[in-house]
Amino acid sequence: MSCNWGTELWDQFDNLEKHTSWGIDFLERYTKFIRERADIEMNYAKQIRSLSKKYHPKRSREDESRYTWCLAFAATLRQLNELSIQREEVAENLNSQIVCELTRYTQELKAERKTHFQDGRRAQQHIESSWKQLESSKRRFERDCKEAERAQHLSDRIDLDSKTEGEKRCSLKAHQTAQQKKEVAEESRKDYVTTLNQFNQDQHQHYHTLVPVIYQRIQDMEERRIERICEAMRVSAEAERKVLPVVSRCLDAMMDAAEGIQPRMDTRQVVEVYKSGFDPPGDVDFEDYSATMRRSISESSYLDNRTEGRRHSRKLWPFIRKNKPPPPPPTSPSPGGVANSTQSPPPACREPITQRLNDLMTSGSRTRKQCLRSLKRGLSLKLGSGPADCSHLPPEQRRKKLQSRINNINEEIQREREQRDALMKMRDVYERSPQMGDVSSLEPRLEETKVSLKKLEEELRRNQAWLTEVDSGQSVNCGFESQTTTPGSSSLKQLDNRSPASRESPDGSYTEDHSAELHFKSRSSEFDDDFDDEEPLPSIGTCKSLYPFQGQNEGTLSMVEGELLSVVEEDKGDGWTRVRRNLDEEGYVPTSYIKVFLDSSAKGFVQSSRLV
Repeated sequence: MSCNWGTELWDQFDNLEKHTSWGIDFLERYTKFIRERADIEMNYAKQIRSLSKKYHPKRSREDESRYTWCLAFAATLRQLNELSIQREEVAENLNSQIVCELTRYTQELKAERKTHFQDGRRAQQHIESSWKQLESSKRRFERDCKEAERAQHLSDRIDLDSKTEGEKRCSLKAHQTAQQKKEVAEESRKDYVTTLNQFNQDQHQHYHTLVPVIYQRIQDMEERRIERICEAMRVSAEAERKVLPVVSRCLDAMMDAAEGIQPRMDTRQVVEVYKSGFDPPGDVDFEDYSATMRRSISESSYLDNRTEGRRHSRKLWPFIRKNKPPPPPPTSPSPGGVANSTQSPPPACREPITQRLNDLMTSGSRTRKQCLRSLKRGLSLKLGSGPADCSHLPPEQRRKKLQSRINNINEEIQREREQRDALMKMRDVYERSPQMGDVSSLEPRLEETKVSLKKLEEELRRNQAWLTEVDSGQSVNCGFESQTTTPGSSSLKQLDNRSPASRESPDGSYTEDHSAELHFKSRSSEFDDDFDDEEPLPSIGTCKSLYPFQGQNEGTLSMVEGELLSVVEEDKGDGWTRVRRNLDEEGYVPTSYIKVFLDSSAKGFVQSSRLV
């Protein structure tokens, strides 16, 4: 079957015009479809990237780099971000290779179609004009023939009826008129023949030359439009297929990350992190309290009086604890976690400890416990967070801390040695070629490097000695002693180091026998147990973190910028506020790092969050 529009559809000009117009509308609709699909791909990529960024840790945490399930989740988020990049690439390819090209091509196609159909209309108008001329000459020829025939009939009838001279003259006139009409009819016939021949030529040219050429151009235009749609669909599928290998690799990486999770290794990591290294407690020895019944009445009275005196002294010195040191907050409100912040908060002022003691003596039971916490906090901030040998830590944690410190010192020593070697090489070059530099200018730097190396080596030997002490087990039995070196109990250690005759409590009373000292320790332990077993403090408001804070010391709480926390204790003047997160994490944060809300609406918000 022939597929030439010029021969098969020679009489379907209007239908072809409608069909090509519908084809251009379809092309514009398909372009709009690709544009909307590219927008969907771009929005999907943005949402995936936002999701990955939202759940990706905003700061480096040691816990998340230690466990395999945290590492697997982090790897999944990275691959998800890579997937978003691929979706963006698909959207960009659709926009650049299809939408832009089809939009430009649509404008060209409209202009070409307009030109072809204008040529078709001109050809149609020309053949219609030729047909009208033919019809006009035909009607004129028909009219002239009828008039000539009537004139001839009239002339013949007059010739038959003419007998007189006047009638003969009328017959001659009628004969002349008939002859003229006959000549006019003959001219009309010639004009009609000429017009007919011209119309036949025009019609032949129209339907056999002009129309096939014009319709063939329209057909070619339509075929190019269809091919362009086919190419656009192919490019769309190719843009999707192009990213499939990368997407497949991302999915494979996600599978590998999931398969890399090792529960047994993670549980061993928990042991490595929280193992203290202490031996389990042994059997409790029997204490014979019946021995006190054999004492004399005077001795018992004397001891009772001393015990009563110690009770009063315990009120004046309530933060002495030997069995359980308080969690020391950091020594400064500007931790390393704020190094990345754009601005540093103002330093916090600290309230004198004497004012805390006055508050302690004049407040109620619950407020007195809050003052005790604040008092211990202030003392720990003044005395420091722990000794240099890390003896306040459990053996296992102490070993890890010392080992980490040794590794850092070794790295610094290696850097200093490399710098020293470089300076020595430079000195040799200056000695061989004095014009390149002055040798004496390097001596201060070399001396500084040697001094730094000497200090680092001494620090290394000291830490190695402490690590050897931990490995040999010499400090395992000194856990109780190491705890007494914390700031809250340093005074007790000084008291224990004295002779029995010179031991003195903070209020000036003396302890001459071990039984009285044990009695004092038991009373202090009872007070500490009451202090530790109390109910958690209710929240008195909320706070919003203004800066990120990395709580590296025990007793502090890490937070990120913009985080909402519950306030359980206001700042007592030392620059620290006690906060709580999710009812199970509690600690101190710098007051200058947060904005506190203590109004009724904030309290209602905290209460609702606690109910949840």
